[in-house]
Amino acid sequence: MEVADLLLDRALAIGARSIAVVGTGKNVGKTVVMRAIYRAALARGSTVGLTSIGRDGEANDFVDAVAKPRLRLAVGTLVAGALGALPRSPALQWCECTDVQSASGPLAIVRVRSESEVEVVGAPTASGLRSCVTSLFAHGAEIVAIDGAIDRIAALREEDAVIVCCGAASSNSVETIAAEVGALVALLGLPRYDGAGDALRIDGAFTPTHAAALIAAGERGAVVVRDATRVTLRGRALLGVLARLKIRVERPLRPVAVTVNSVGRAGSVEPQALLRAVRAAVALPTFDLFAASAA
Repeated sequence: MEVADLLLDRALAIGARSIAVVGTGKNVGKTVVMRAIYRAALARGSTVGLTSIGRDGEANDFVDAVAKPRLRLAVGTLVAGALGALPRSPALQWCECTDVQSASGPLAIVRVRSESEVEVVGAPTASGLRSCVTSLFAHGAEIVAIDGAIDRIAALREEDAVIVCCGAASSNSVETIAAEVGALVALLGLPRYDGAGDALRIDGAFTPTHAAALIAAGERGAVVVRDATRVTLRGRALLGVLARLKIRVERPLRPVAVTVNSVGRAGSVEPQALLRAVRAAVALPTFDLFAASAA
């Protein structure tokens, strides 16, 4: 079975109809993974909807102008994207203009009428994303793929399956990459507070200062925050705190798999070593889409 099929199966196994693909940073293979899942869903005969938290599918990176993989979409695909970025072409059939606004204009729901390359500028807010996903389902999408952005965790929805991408774009050290994605998966996978035992609720952000004070006080009960966005610790600092405090959330997320990309712009790492290290760090099925391997 292809890696893309395995990723899709991981999402469907938890009953998710929407799949958010997020990365530890730029150029870690996020668009490639999203495109592969999209193709796998099409091969099963599903009507697929696509949208983005930000921008996706452009020919060149909006920030550094480096060439990026394009999104070539099949007939019948539904897209939620900003009118200012969608091509003015009979290849797209207009379905709905939503109330969601972006820097490139209002977001519309369109259906692909002939195979096309499409740039998707999506909703900039969590509520806007939820609205667009709902509209895609209303127009017939059976599966929705969301190009995520890790700096906008708040836009991820509790019902989304989350696939996390990491790679050598951020570091040429296998250990550093594994630790970085391990901390991110731990953050996204914070468990729901079940109401049992003593609990301390933090209404706002949970900061390093909060963590240090609670550890010093010997806190043993659950520390409950609204969701992962309220936790401001990252990386090894977060992992250290999670080993000593029982942090729980009211709105959990659902990471289901991790992908690795052993090649970055500045160099590469050994693919199998990266795959094994990341698998050990995240305790989730881990896949290398480029090498067609899994751990």
